[in-house]
Amino acid sequence: MIYIDKNESPIPALSKEEINEVINTSDFRLYPETQYDAFLEAYAAYYNLNTNQVLAANGSDEWIQKCMLALPKGPVLTLSPDFVMYTEFAHQTDRAIEYVTCDADFRFSLDAILDRIDAVQPAFFIMSVPHNPTGEQYPYAFLQAISEKMKALGGYFVIDQAYIEFGEPIEVPLDDHIIVMKTLSKAFALAGLRIGVVISTPKTIQLLNRFAHPYPMSTLSLRLAETLFRDTARVESLIAEQRYLCRKLNDIFHKYASDKIKVVPSKANFVFTYGDNARSLGEYVMQHGFQPRIYDEDNLKEAVRYSIATDKELDQLAEIIKEWSEQF
Repeated sequence: MIYIDKNESPIPALSKEEINEVINTSDFRLYPETQYDAFLEAYAAYYNLNTNQVLAANGSDEWIQKCMLALPKGPVLTLSPDFVMYTEFAHQTDRAIEYVTCDADFRFSLDAILDRIDAVQPAFFIMSVPHNPTGEQYPYAFLQAISEKMKALGGYFVIDQAYIEFGEPIEVPLDDHIIVMKTLSKAFALAGLRIGVVISTPKTIQLLNRFAHPYPMSTLSLRLAETLFRDTARVESLIAEQRYLCRKLNDIFHKYASDKIKVVPSKANFVFTYGDNARSLGEYVMQHGFQPRIYDEDNLKEAVRYSIATDKELDQLAEIIKEWSEQF
């Protein structure tokens, strides 16, 4: 089975030889005191940031949890659907959570979001950009309007940019009420290292760091990540190759399936499909050796999501989708 259900990278960030070199030159007797700072320096340099604007933790999940714990009291507002862990961590931390509901095409209007912010008065609003699970990327003006609304009421705007490297660069100006979350699990092909990064102003970074662990990540994870980010050309090549695979995946669905199911143009490393026949295609694909994301949630019963795969695997997937379409 070829798994295309978790939005992971189909290509590695580092060679086995490079990984072995890091292992052989690491001293695991010692706590990772210097490795954490070294990674932050490499990461901040890649994004042209100061190190006092960034923190790293055990995956973006930990940053979602810390937002629930560290930000002021009050409900959190998010989209429905969006990344399920927003809801999970709200429940775990006993923080009330409210939602903005999508329309029949899984889209969100800016007016509906702003109206819900007025109604809920959330302590913070969190959303994924590009959106998970649809892959749609909302424009700068859309995000800036939310930012201004949250600032006016004294709340925070948390922008989860897990997939931004696959979309278009959008930089909402950093302010004390803006928190940007990033991950190494997607475009940087290091999901197994479990490293998530948060970016904000030094003031907000200190607020989030109230719940800091003394050694949040392992020596091995930090050194492997640092090795990648010290090589800017390698990072750019890795992202470019995956962006090519994203375009290819989009083209396959629009060519062979868009006349029978609804396909959302994606700015992420997956394609989101829905409609009366979407599940039929998903089950057909699964019967032929590929595992897509088939949902159990009521509002996603007729939706199926497909992550990128290798070039060769995408050729195989294209033939499967073509066969389903011709037999339909």
